Amino acid sequence: MTRYVLHRLLALIPVAIGVTLVVFSLLHLTGDPVRLLFGLNVPEDIVQQRREELGLDRPVAVQYLRWLGRAVRGDLGMSITTGDHVVAMIRPRVGATLELTILALLVTLAVSLPAGVLSAVRRNTAVDNLSRVAALFWVSMPTFWLGLLFIMVFGVWLGVLPISGRAGGLWTLEGLRSHVLPVLTLGLPPAAMFTRFTRSSMLEVIGEEYIRTARSKGLAERAVVIRHALRNALIPIITLIGLRLPWLFGGAVITETVFAWPGMGRLLVDAVLKRDYPVVQGIVVAMALLVVGSSLLVDLLYAVVDPRIRYE
Repeated sequence: MTRYVLHRLLALIPVAIGVTLVVFSLLHLTGDPVRLLFGLNVPEDIVQQRREELGLDRPVAVQYLRWLGRAVRGDLGMSITTGDHVVAMIRPRVGATLELTILALLVTLAVSLPAGVLSAVRRNTAVDNLSRVAALFWVSMPTFWLGLLFIMVFGVWLGVLPISGRAGGLWTLEGLRSHVLPVLTLGLPPAAMFTRFTRSSMLEVIGEEYIRTARSKGLAERAVVIRHALRNALIPIITLIGLRLPWLFGGAVITETVFAWPGMGRLLVDAVLKRDYPVVQGIVVAMALLVVGSSLLVDLLYAVVDPRIRYE
């Protein structure tokens, strides 16, 4: 296992470099960031002076290598609108984004696994039909629309939950209340997809020979479902979790904007509106690396769920 983890960590290096190269190239394809920042009415000599100060007058390849060299040392540059270090702007926001995405993932699993298993065990019953209709409804709901709906119902009409901000940590009642709507907004739409996938995976496993053998031995139905069927059905579900992690971080950008959540997503939107390309570049790279690191954790879960898997 240790050898596998070291191998995967080394494999992350070219992936991380590739991510930075793609992000850097795409941002420079959008146009001259200084001209976009100043507009068309500012004289060219002033714009050119600012380009030279930021090093944007040099070839793109030189700019990238200089940026990569500083990034390796933990320096992602300076904001061109505030003059602050990008790392200093991102660092206090990482915790808020991770907190939101991890809690949303827990909500997704807490809703989808029981619903998917129950739907598969009671196939073609009222419970199954209700679960499928509910899953179709939630999966069709865009994240931003669901957030606005929650704000209208629970914040404006009922007035029972705060509609913006992050009030401290989860250990206080007010902090817990401020987490409810953003976490549900981010966690419920993927729960619908996970429910349908769990149902399909469980139906496939329940039809296997070893499940019939377990039942013929007289095991209780609950033990057959949880101990034998669900454990094997979890393997493709873990794969789906790994594939959906980028979507989860992308959804966090929308959710943080809707609920004024002080995370990296909201900072990213602010930076885009201000055309602050060093901040945009730093946040996109940081989010991409978080996704890559999370994918490594998902891979390691395979061995926990299925002891037959051994990493060499």
